[in-house]
Amino acid sequence: MPDRKPPSRTARAPTRRRPPKPVDAGTLRRIFERFREAEPEPQGELEHVDPYTLLVAVVLSAQATDRSVNIATAKLYGVASDPAAMVALGEEAVAEYIRTIGLYRIKAKNVVALSRRLLDEHGGVVPPSRAYLESLPGVGGKTASVVLNMAFGEPTIAVDTHVFRLSHRIPLLIAPTPDAVQRGLEERIPREFLPHAHHWLILHGRYVCKARRPDCPRCLIADLCRYPDKTLPAPPADGAAAA
Repeated sequence: MPDRKPPSRTARAPTRRRPPKPVDAGTLRRIFERFREAEPEPQGELEHVDPYTLLVAVVLSAQATDRSVNIATAKLYGVASDPAAMVALGEEAVAEYIRTIGLYRIKAKNVVALSRRLLDEHGGVVPPSRAYLESLPGVGGKTASVVLNMAFGEPTIAVDTHVFRLSHRIPLLIAPTPDAVQRGLEERIPREFLPHAHHWLILHGRYVCKARRPDCPRCLIADLCRYPDKTLPAPPADGAAAA
């Protein structure tokens, strides 16, 4: 058996590049001014008509795309668009309507259970209370934040994977958990931008600052972002004539 050469004592592990520091307050303001100028009234992509249908849609959207949820709820809301109708429909029937969505059985159970509680405890009305919303089956902090922001206009930020990624990539704020990012962003972002901040960030993360390959060449805040590994424009096609 050949002798193995012992590892060199002088060899060093590769050093990890330190992430950039979060942008300063002035730069953060310019970032959101640009988002506002480009899209003054951003809209969420989950289809709904009132706080209840929004709540159900957000519960269904966990680990699912907005598009898949919209396809399912278009049929579901045709037969049950309020808590009483949803409870009357029952778990098995709800599950059949949403079976194309991941975790559809547990989601059907949660939707019927939260509908029953809304009927029993609030006359079928969704209350603007974070504590109550988070007590409902299938509802966590992110879902409550979306409902409070979109249905009741509260200046809160729902931190999904897109917002968490952008917060650390730009970076706006660096924190270890979504809850910590939410608290930090709500403190850092000027109040005038908070009503729409999470929609701007979600849509930017979904369509431009994507996880695997951010589309930096068409990013409206590329010059303000401190992300060190920005992508470059695609090279011209072979044989393209010079202008």
